Amino acid sequence: MLFVCYPKCSTCQRAKKWLEANHISFEERDIKTENPSAVELEEWYKKSGLPLKKFFNTSGKLYKEMQLKEKLASMSEKEQLKLLGQDGMLVKRPILVTEKEVLVGFKEKEWEEKI
Repeated sequence: MLFVCYPKCSTCQRAKKWLEANHISFEERDIKTENPSAVELEEWYKKSGLPLKKFFNTSGKLYKEMQLKEKLASMSEKEQLKLLGQDGMLVKRPILVTEKEVLVGFKEKEWEEKI
């Protein structure tokens, strides 16, 4: 499974510790140095069953600077995916990609149920 994270993020650090404590093997990918492409994000979005908005790091500095709260509603899905693919700091993290699931953000109870 693929664990996409930002190593400095405290939520990502908690998620990684949880994976390790539960002896779950994973490949780690730093979202800042190796941002997911728009194609990958589209695939994960469709597999997750979540609204596309859930893939945006709405509490992030860049999201606020770009005033995306106001702009997203008028953007097409394709435009949103392209935007997410341009900068990993716009993407909510961590993202855990398994064969069956794509989990966005770390909610321990949800991860326990789905992994």
